[in-house]
Amino acid sequence: MINKIFFLSEKKNMPSNQPKFFFINTLVFINLAILFLCMISNEALAIDQINQPESDSTSIMAEEDDFDDDFDFDDEFDSSVINVPDPLSGYNRLMTKINDKLYSWIITPGARAYSFVVPEPGRLAISRSFKNIFFPVRLVNNLLQIKIKRSGVESLRFLINSTIGILGFMDPARDWLELEAYPEDFGQTLGHYGIGAGFHLVLPILGPSNLRDTIGLAPDYFLNPIHYIDSQTLEIGLESYQKLNSSSLYIGEYEALKQDSLDFYILLRDSYEQNRKMKIRD
Repeated sequence: MINKIFFLSEKKNMPSNQPKFFFINTLVFINLAILFLCMISNEALAIDQINQPESDSTSIMAEEDDFDDDFDFDDEFDSSVINVPDPLSGYNRLMTKINDKLYSWIITPGARAYSFVVPEPGRLAISRSFKNIFFPVRLVNNLLQIKIKRSGVESLRFLINSTIGILGFMDPARDWLELEAYPEDFGQTLGHYGIGAGFHLVLPILGPSNLRDTIGLAPDYFLNPIHYIDSQTLEIGLESYQKLNSSSLYIGEYEALKQDSLDFYILLRDSYEQNRKMKIRD
């Protein structure tokens, strides 16, 4: 889910009916800048990798998990080992620290206050409703991967949950018919067709990613119905609220994960890359 706090100032100066190409332009600029940095710094990066602590080159076994809402670890560990290209480890570690402060100082206190006001059943219903809204992202990417059966299940889930499930606040498709969702995004679609992940990249607010998945944010952005709301204030408000509601369902997990890790950055990095690898293979 893309939080557009960093794009607010640009959007204020744009007509409401103008195509939102600023998002793609921003991603392209960031990617080109990073690629240029890598091209002119090959020698320095090679030296940095040689002197890098062993922990940065040693992969951690990550848990398989549904990353539908946020970074979470719940299921089984996978025994496979991955080698994560990380030439920008210095920048990535810095951004991880910044995101950690943002999460600890702003998101977590806000989520705790919100969870005190809204009971858990209500927050779960709201989470299901947002998941129902994001149906086009899952449908299109399942179709792009020629997963016809899963596309049909997603369409049936949307029809049932939007009607009987009252706009997705309930999930009778899963509870009554055992029809599970099949989360897919454009990063997974690119991976499905053999596009490599590229180097690891930590994004502001969004957290762990890689070059392929960062590029994949642009098509998914335009598949998200929330981005077609005429009111920019309402659009940003809904996205911020979705992030807040989602975070309130995982209070304490982030802190526990951080406390038990020897190198929090390496854990987040390898867990993300392993999780994406398993999702693409699924």
